[in-house]
Amino acid sequence: MAFLFRHKSKTDLAKPAKELLLQLWQSTTPSQKTEDELVKLLSQMKLILQGTHDTESSPEQVAQLVNSMIQEDLLYLLAHSIRLLPFESRKDCQSVFSYTFRFKPTHSLSPESPALTHVVHRRPEVIVELCRGYGYQESAMPCGVVLRELLKQHEDVAAIILHDESREKERAISVDEIDPAQGPLQSGDGVFWKFFPWIDGGAFEVSTDAFTTFRELLTRHKALVAIYLERNFDLFFSRYNSILVQSSSYVTKRQSIKLLGEILLDRANYSIMTQYVESGEHLKICMTLLKDDRKMVQYEGFHVFKVFVANPHKSPPVQRILVNNRERLLRFLPTFLEDRTEDEQFTDEKSFLIRQIESMGPLPQ
Repeated sequence: MAFLFRHKSKTDLAKPAKELLLQLWQSTTPSQKTEDELVKLLSQMKLILQGTHDTESSPEQVAQLVNSMIQEDLLYLLAHSIRLLPFESRKDCQSVFSYTFRFKPTHSLSPESPALTHVVHRRPEVIVELCRGYGYQESAMPCGVVLRELLKQHEDVAAIILHDESREKERAISVDEIDPAQGPLQSGDGVFWKFFPWIDGGAFEVSTDAFTTFRELLTRHKALVAIYLERNFDLFFSRYNSILVQSSSYVTKRQSIKLLGEILLDRANYSIMTQYVESGEHLKICMTLLKDDRKMVQYEGFHVFKVFVANPHKSPPVQRILVNNRERLLRFLPTFLEDRTEDEQFTDEKSFLIRQIESMGPLPQ
């Protein structure tokens, strides 16, 4: 591999890469030479980090490169600039992030990746910039892959995404400043809340990838998310229902209803579920889904509807809606998705709901 490094040693790639990235931002029309040099440097970094089919990576060289990237603040610049890179370099950049965040020095006493530890404690802007990659079609997918890998590795990454409310070029919140149970409530302007328009308003590829990351964020670290949703309940579900569940996009609508059902039925979210099913307005939205023209929307809506009906402690507004619509529901449900004859669980659940509605008492006074 020595031929790859005739002009630069294996340990001094970060600084020239930083200089070239800064040139990208300083020029409205970067020179081809600048882009070509960046392509070469990123390719060389990837080879050092992951090795080749014939040669394994050297832990010493990887450690030197990772330390240099941290010292030069290259991780932030890459996250901020990935959309400006040529297509192949965006893929190399994704690989550089992935291998850098996975790397743990030989004989290290810490179980954590030094690059990831540095980012969550001292440079959280890297995480925020990766999220903002969804604002551009060019960077959405490589940023999404990196984010999902990070979310699987570290709860602190989820905490930063959920709690950061910085604006462009502002300092992001570090994990040391986050108190999930006692910290300030969300304003709805932070990076997490940008996922709603990215999912509902982006190009199909951006929307799909953003939703995949959004789902990972809300389901991976259950205790953290349960506290967050409980404290920001009204804001979250107001946007979730109005933007995602009632989206004009079939894919977004269906995925969002399915995820809603998963969130409500997760034991970690019991208090959130009980609060959600107390709302008559939420029930009305759900009953509208049962009448959708598309069967899979109806099916996913059913799995949310059943939570309202099965709840033994129904609120007065929910009781009122169900009792007032009892006759219509009892006519509607027996033939609802009746072609799902091989789905025994669905058939049993539907029969159970019918019995529950039939046995409901009079309206509360």
